[in-house]
Amino acid sequence: MNKFILLIIVIGIGLIAFKVSRKHTFAADNTENTMASDSARYISAFDRVKDLIKKDKKYNKNIAFLLDMKKLSGRNRFFVVDLHNNRILDQGLVAHGSGSETGKAGRLKFSNQDNSYATSLGMYSIGTAYNGSFGKAYKLYGLEESNSNAYSRNIVLHKYDRMPDDEQIAPICLSQGCPMVSVKFYERLQPIIDSSPTQIILNIYY
Repeated sequence: MNKFILLIIVIGIGLIAFKVSRKHTFAADNTENTMASDSARYISAFDRVKDLIKKDKKYNKNIAFLLDMKKLSGRNRFFVVDLHNNRILDQGLVAHGSGSETGKAGRLKFSNQDNSYATSLGMYSIGTAYNGSFGKAYKLYGLEESNSNAYSRNIVLHKYDRMPDDEQIAPICLSQGCPMVSVKFYERLQPIIDSSPTQIILNIYY
């Protein structure tokens, strides 16, 4: 084979290998950056809850619920957290409000307004249970300016039988602004809430 042609082939193979290597490295970097940003948001949300429960004895000092709305809806983003040991005890899918949709994947908007059907960010206390159209549900009380209308908007923690249990690539169904979970996940949350002698904090962050 002509030496010049052979040299061209070798250079071409080298360039392809370099591009593939760069692509794989970039994908790995993206994954690492995503994990780092998820962790940073989690730590910030965790610390905010810790600061709140130090100031008020009426809140549960052992357990909190953290909901990361930055994560895609098909991924687990509802975390049951051990506040003493900074450990995730359980996790599952949770829907956001239809009014939070922007038409762009992974980008949400938030509102505290009536009839917005949007999720409101901020810390909530989980109130008493009642029986509504979705069965047993828990009233949520907004503790911040960003979610102060939660009670009047009927924002509640409830289950929905069409919510999937497992993570998936496709987006899951939407709520009218409530943190809505699957029946199986709800069955795991319910005894935690019902057995708590004090109010559990639920923190929705982005």
